[in-house]
Amino acid sequence: MEDPQKRISFMGANYVAQQVGYHMTQGWGEGDSSTNAYFRPIKTFAQRFEALLLAIRGMGFSLMDLWMAQLNWSWATPEHVTIARDLLQRYDVRIVSLAGYFGTTRSEFEAACSLARNLDVSILGGSTGLLADDRASMVAILKQYGVRLGIENHPAEKTAQDMLDLIGDGGDGFIGTAIDTGWYATNGYDAVRAIEELYPHLIYVHLKDVLAPGAHDTCRYGQGCVDIPKCVETLERLGYQGIYSIEHEPEHFDPTEDCIAMREMLLKWLTQA
Repeated sequence: MEDPQKRISFMGANYVAQQVGYHMTQGWGEGDSSTNAYFRPIKTFAQRFEALLLAIRGMGFSLMDLWMAQLNWSWATPEHVTIARDLLQRYDVRIVSLAGYFGTTRSEFEAACSLARNLDVSILGGSTGLLADDRASMVAILKQYGVRLGIENHPAEKTAQDMLDLIGDGGDGFIGTAIDTGWYATNGYDAVRAIEELYPHLIYVHLKDVLAPGAHDTCRYGQGCVDIPKCVETLERLGYQGIYSIEHEPEHFDPTEDCIAMREMLLKWLTQA
């Protein structure tokens, strides 16, 4: 049996509020823009990216989901990528997915896929405007780069059927879903049911708990309304062999201690599965 520790990843977006001092007052965009501004300057990128990897390593993780605000296809230069690759190798951290928004045009989406391949990543977990505007080109680019798109459910995708409508014919296996258990709960849809219904199209899992339906206040596993152990049990029963991304993005406090605890919880559940 594979070591469960090799199936647990840290979502970079957990630190969405870090650069505003965990005092987000204007929503997700505020954290996104401040993080992009923090990591973009090449003169400080090595130092700041290294600190991020050290923090992740310090929590016990060796896998990471790279949030686009931390190394964005829209501004990443070859020098940024070389620095990131060198640091990832030095600290023995492996990026297992890119997370976020992957552009609205063919050239933007291709830039995202190119970044993925340059970082040895084969999964995009998020969305792109090409899903609706130019699906054929999107699939062609995915095939060209050998990358799969796991569409992440957000406010608009309230049910499994909503996601199935987006996945459509699956683009020869290059389009599926990255299930976000927390967003299904926010929308009042049972996350375990979503897993059952979407499993044939599952590419990735963002394992998240939220305090209550109707809002998206993320929390430590066991403190919210998502039956996280049941989600894990269901995924393992269905045969999921992929990686679980631990996702917890509070706007007003540092999630580090919660993420350490959540990692230990998930390790226990995977060991028992």
